[in-house]
Amino acid sequence: MIDGLPTNSAHHRVLTLNRTAKKLIMVFADLVALPLALWSSYALRLADWWPTDFLAAGWWLFLFTPLLGVLIFIRLGLYRAVVHFMGAQAIGAVAKGVVLLAIGMWAAAYLSHIDQFPRSVPIIFALVALVYVGGSRLLVRNYYHSLQRHYANKSPVLIYGAGSSGVQLASSFVSGGEFEAVGFLDDDKSLWKGSVGGMPVYPPQSLGQLIDELKISHVLLALPSVSIKQRRRILERLAEYPVRIKTVPSMMEIIGGAAMDALRDVDPEDLLGRDSVPPKPELIAGSLRNKTVLVSGAGGSIGSEICRQALVNNPKALILYEVSEYALYSIEQELSSLISDQELDIPLYPVLGSVADANRVANTLDYFKVDTIYHAAAYKHVPLVEHNVLEGVRNNVLGTRVLAEKALEAGVERFVLISTDKAVRPTNVMGATKRMAELILQDLAATNPATTFSMVRFGNVLGSSGSVVPLFRRQIETGGPVTVTHSEITRFFMTIPEAASLVIQAGTMAQGGEIFVLDMGSPVRIVDLARRMIKLMGHEIRNEATPGGDIEIVFSGLRPGEKLYEELLIGEDVVGTDHPKIMRAREEKLAADDLADLLLAMEQALAAGSGEEARTLLQQAVSGFVPSSPIVDWLHVERAVNEPGSKSAVILPLGARAPKA
Repeated sequence: MIDGLPTNSAHHRVLTLNRTAKKLIMVFADLVALPLALWSSYALRLADWWPTDFLAAGWWLFLFTPLLGVLIFIRLGLYRAVVHFMGAQAIGAVAKGVVLLAIGMWAAAYLSHIDQFPRSVPIIFALVALVYVGGSRLLVRNYYHSLQRHYANKSPVLIYGAGSSGVQLASSFVSGGEFEAVGFLDDDKSLWKGSVGGMPVYPPQSLGQLIDELKISHVLLALPSVSIKQRRRILERLAEYPVRIKTVPSMMEIIGGAAMDALRDVDPEDLLGRDSVPPKPELIAGSLRNKTVLVSGAGGSIGSEICRQALVNNPKALILYEVSEYALYSIEQELSSLISDQELDIPLYPVLGSVADANRVANTLDYFKVDTIYHAAAYKHVPLVEHNVLEGVRNNVLGTRVLAEKALEAGVERFVLISTDKAVRPTNVMGATKRMAELILQDLAATNPATTFSMVRFGNVLGSSGSVVPLFRRQIETGGPVTVTHSEITRFFMTIPEAASLVIQAGTMAQGGEIFVLDMGSPVRIVDLARRMIKLMGHEIRNEATPGGDIEIVFSGLRPGEKLYEELLIGEDVVGTDHPKIMRAREEKLAADDLADLLLAMEQALAAGSGEEARTLLQQAVSGFVPSSPIVDWLHVERAVNEPGSKSAVILPLGARAPKA
């Protein structure tokens, strides 16, 4: 039913008829149209409005033809079709039906030896009947759509891309939805001022004028097969206009099962993504095929994507090791569905446990005979780890040592650590703990060649839990403001699938002890990202120049431990590899004795509950670690407040109040 149609109108009464009544009306219409078509074919053939000789000899055909026609149409399912959704397939069925009817009519007339029956009459009849029968249905469809346009109050939109995807998208709006396509935008100059699918094609530079003239609210991007670079260029151009941008799925999403007309908002991949280098099959398969693979942190952003890519590369078995029950449940359900849908014969084992639990880790590795480990289990949110120093050290440092040492004991072939650009000259505890984890693996690799240890360092991934892009989207959808910590802060970005693929390939290339660095492209200013997202979601930025804008950008100040700029290399000693997006860095190591002493002291700091001592030890271990703020660990804050004589420096997070003594 059409929203907005008055319930007491004749239109409403017609459209609310039940299906049986509508079918009877269609049958009645055909019983009228088919004899009329037969009369028309004779009149056209003989140029006589009233062919008396034929009417005298073949009058019974006017009864036979419509009855036979209705039977044929029933057989072809024409009365089951919903007329206002009728398309080319239904018209084809009508054409098939009238051809069969014309043949049947000719056979009946021939066998009855009717005089005055020209051989061309069945041909003319088929053409006229197609117009009458098919046309009556098209008239009903157009009647419905005219009511829809009048009452449904659809938003007029332009479709960017006048190809097959754009035409299909425009057609999908005819029978429903919130939009009405009124034209196309396209970069192809040969299409300008022309018409595609009955709608005009405009040059993209005319968008500003069209927004005012046609009251355009949205521009829909229908370019599923263009490169990421080209898509980003188009989006940057569209961001200058006050319209909301939506897009059809990319070709990879369509291959994955997404519907062509499943519109979605612009994703961060569309804004920041780059054309990735296709993975090398031998590097993907080397660590996965016929291997028992364990992924720690399997429910996280990177861990879950490594699991997905591992599963489609025929591992012997896949172990999901995760400390979060909900995250483990979610990824296990997803992968189980994938195994079922693709009819894979791969054992999947969800194991709940912490990497710091030595017995749980050892039992898991021994029982499943693991060949390859991807260690993605880490506390990664910078402010949270700053406020919980001891747990950051326990999980990221000592947990890595436990998993790596137990991997050695279990005879694991490959161990790949997921590291971060925040490990380079860190200003926060999280980055320092990840660099400490690298140092542990460097030390083990130097003396234990049986297991190939390697590390892969990269920056932010788009759409990961807690990342800035989902936060900005939520803030924009709720009316703002959008909070950016600093006007000059920059970050590297990479899509989750590309990062996971490069991690797997780097791990296969490893010989032992390498730190691989992924090519992250150019850093992105976070405030520029916020501005583009606001504009592409159809809003105007509110500032001094435009006080009447919709969304304001507020600078909240750097959080504890946060850096303005991230780096990927500690030194300058880096060499290329067989993969253009993967580099190998040569970084300094700690002496084995020094590392052992520091780890022992960290264990003692954890036992004593001293976050301050743990952070001091990280400063001794990690070259270049200069904390950006005094310690803000919650337990340290509590102790300082409740011990009046304490002289510990304390800084509280923005908006927090110190507890009362």
